[in-house]
Amino acid sequence: MADITVRATYASVVEDEGMVYIGFAEGEDDEEPYVLFRQPAMGGPVWFEVSDEALGAEDALLSVSRGPQGLAIVIRPDRAARFGWAQSVTVKIGPGCEDAPEALAALQAMLGPLWRDEP
Repeated sequence: MADITVRATYASVVEDEGMVYIGFAEGEDDEEPYVLFRQPAMGGPVWFEVSDEALGAEDALLSVSRGPQGLAIVIRPDRAARFGWAQSVTVKIGPGCEDAPEALAALQAMLGPLWRDEP
């Protein structure tokens, strides 16, 4: 079971000022839980955060797997303290999650070898 779960109803891909942002959120309100991936548009380290910039770190991902229920994100053990000692995050993505296909495709491209598709 995941340490943190986000039930995404919205997804987005935004490129702004040379950065690419990919997010999944439970709602549109700033207080709603979310996950955010950020990387320079030309490539480089990926920043990952959960619901607050204080719960984030660069180069924190061990792996990201896409399965039937959504994403299973495994945090590197040496970065767990940055996430309140969480070791994993699940992003549940239902069929009604707005813009999910575009966000998942962009995330796969961003993460490269960290990405896995589960059967």
